[in-house]
Amino acid sequence: MRSRSSFARRFIAGETVEEAIAAARAVETAGCFQTLDYLGESVATLEEADAATRAYQGVIDAISASGIGRNLSLKLTQLGLDVDRASAVDNLRKILARADGFFVRIDMESSRYTDVTLDIFELLWRQDYHQIGVVLQADLYRTEQDLRRVLNLGARVRLVKGAYKERGSIAYKKKSDVDRAYARLMKTLLIEGNYPALATHDAALIQQAKIIARDNGIAADRFEFQMLYGIRRDLQSALVKEGYRVRIYIPFGRQWFPYFTRRLGERPANVGFVLRGILGEH
Repeated sequence: MRSRSSFARRFIAGETVEEAIAAARAVETAGCFQTLDYLGESVATLEEADAATRAYQGVIDAISASGIGRNLSLKLTQLGLDVDRASAVDNLRKILARADGFFVRIDMESSRYTDVTLDIFELLWRQDYHQIGVVLQADLYRTEQDLRRVLNLGARVRLVKGAYKERGSIAYKKKSDVDRAYARLMKTLLIEGNYPALATHDAALIQQAKIIARDNGIAADRFEFQMLYGIRRDLQSALVKEGYRVRIYIPFGRQWFPYFTRRLGERPANVGFVLRGILGEH
């Protein structure tokens, strides 16, 4: 990376798959699970999409040879969704064909991609690609309906609060409203979902999840908490010690700088989130 001592280094595993695998090994040694995310999005040409697809196939081969957990996250715009939908779907199929024994999570991007992402996800699910899952964002008004759609398929969901700047006409703007929406969706997922992933660093919401699980007889191995690499490592460790499953989302790749600066720049609240994630550690 540009500077081994850079602020971003805490949150990005490195530029190469070897660095990412080393980070994944450390995460697994600490008792957590992991998912690797080869950074990149919004490619502008089919050539770039093809290069990203081949890169992901190389990542899959490296993970398979390494012996770490086989879990990946990816974005459809990285595979050419903005250029040609059919090509993006074909590229995803190529990745899934290579990813034997893997679970692949299709990340959700901003609200302009929600419909097409869910449509592509459902298309592949109905074609028996059942090693895939999807992400839903609690801040969008529509998510309760989208959640019901995915639950009816029997597919797996990662629930996030939502990191994109969205219009007030389609998304909750107040943190308290987003938290309440997350709590409602989380309860539905825990009771009705297929191994849900609760992606949050919010200790209050995590405590609510524990209570819901306890009150409904939901065993700790029927769901997992997910957190970002480098954020609230103390909370990650505490949950593992309590017997909960925790998966760490590990981003890596040469696109780390635009990824990092875009996430901080597009939504000022993300800056506060990162700082709280550091300062909140005990």
